Amino acid sequence: MQKLAASRLVVGPFDEGLVRETAAQLLAELDAPPTFALVFITPDYADRAAELLELVRVYGHVATVVGCSGLGLVGAAREMEEGSGFSIMLVSLPGGRATAVPFDQDMVESNSGPEFWREKMGRKPADVRTWLVFLNPFTLNLEPWLKQWNQAFPQIPVFGSVAGGVEGDPEAWVLCNGAVVPGGVALALEGDFAVHAVVSQGCKPIGEPLTVTQAERNVLLTLGSRPAYEVLSDVYKELTDSEREQARGHLFAGLAVSEYLDEYKRGDFLVRNIIGADPKSGAVAINALPRVGQTLQYQLRDSRMASEELRRLLREQAAVLPESPFAALLCTCHGRGQGLFGRAHHDAGLLNDYFPSLPTAGVFSKCQIGPVGDRSFAHGYTAAIALLTPNRS
Repeated sequence: MQKLAASRLVVGPFDEGLVRETAAQLLAELDAPPTFALVFITPDYADRAAELLELVRVYGHVATVVGCSGLGLVGAAREMEEGSGFSIMLVSLPGGRATAVPFDQDMVESNSGPEFWREKMGRKPADVRTWLVFLNPFTLNLEPWLKQWNQAFPQIPVFGSVAGGVEGDPEAWVLCNGAVVPGGVALALEGDFAVHAVVSQGCKPIGEPLTVTQAERNVLLTLGSRPAYEVLSDVYKELTDSEREQARGHLFAGLAVSEYLDEYKRGDFLVRNIIGADPKSGAVAINALPRVGQTLQYQLRDSRMASEELRRLLREQAAVLPESPFAALLCTCHGRGQGLFGRAHHDAGLLNDYFPSLPTAGVFSKCQIGPVGDRSFAHGYTAAIALLTPNRS
């Protein structure tokens, strides 16, 4: 099998010689010229980001380079949640090309319909296998952009992350070719390959799925004609003692991504934070805009469930993929990692268990992007993985 990707997670402060050597080594490992590179950096690299990008382009012989800064870094079988460093992957797409286009908040605000983004990106939906997107959450409003994007490129999966910086400092960095860009960058991938999604939100449904019967903006008022808080309280009471211990700070709301299912299970919901509840009014506020008629089920998250779900999703992919993946992008939440699982390298390690030595690059962030059903969403507490495989059809 051709070697179509190579990756490295490098720990330590910026070193020109080390960046140059790493890019050259990765290039030498490939059996075909690279189509694009992914680069992720820790915030202390920001002042040298343009220099790093140019070194990667020159010594990696690759013109198209995208990525972002992160709260931590991901590589093949490894995660770095603290410290300095960079994660890099060179990828050669079979029969393909990669085009990076920066965008900003002005474009989001001036959007005039689906054709707007198709024209700006120079792409029609049929042209693109998948999008890799990285954006600055301090300069670009993610949710309106993603809603517009799903309309412009329906059923084309989007993977990526918001950029991260120093905790408490409203600054982050998005990388596009040889520069830092102020908003976001979208990388269109085209060619004879397939993309497979693993999006693990790490929750299990609890209680029963109910219809939203009354809501105002992000506030749930009634579920199945009962006060939303009353439903939540009853669900909590039905938990086991151990589950109640786990539930502290780990209860969520799951909005069904489809209303046409006979039975709902894990993976059928878009999981969102519960941000407030009022026993007197019976209201529950969530980090989403629920619709009357939409199905909602409360969710419980803990480390065991999160680990089991990711393992199950990876096992299912390993069983059905017609070809072994040649590259992976892994964007994971900074709320996972050692803080949740109690050990290092959890998500990257599980990916390596099912796909050993798979070239991988990625980032820890506060928000990940990945598909659920036929649309792409912004997530939290999630591991969003894009697996690239040769297309032999």
